[in-house]
Amino acid sequence: MRKRLYLANPYGFSAQQKALLLPPIQQALLAVGAEVWEPFARNNAVNVAQPGWAYRVAQADFKDVQNCDGIFAIVNGTPPDEGVMVELGMAIALHKTIFLFRDDLRRCTDSEQYPLNLMVFAGLPEWGWQDYYYTSIAEIASPDKALYRWLHA
Repeated sequence: MRKRLYLANPYGFSAQQKALLLPPIQQALLAVGAEVWEPFARNNAVNVAQPGWAYRVAQADFKDVQNCDGIFAIVNGTPPDEGVMVELGMAIALHKTIFLFRDDLRRCTDSEQYPLNLMVFAGLPEWGWQDYYYTSIAEIASPDKALYRWLHA
């Protein structure tokens, strides 16, 4: 059985980002053996014209984070998308396996050790956290990185 990987991302809010940026990441995750749970696709049946839609989407996303095996969070931006950060916080609290993706060259930190706020790394190991941190789509398939090892364990 393939492991379920929640793909936390802000790309569903923009038609162009959804069409151009999201597919290569999803394809790379599928190719390496993950079952990808992409929240915008999973919750597209919610009618945003109806009152209470935002609550229903938030609850569905929370349930998906609870029921996934791990999370692959796209943490581009300065700062990264607040929804992705909340999903990442939930995953940390739920002790999910966490992988971070950032191909944004800008630093967003006051730490010499981490390229983002230190709290983003609270769910990664202290030593070897770089194995859980991806800076290109090509790295997703690397057998030297944690995602490949986790999926094929």
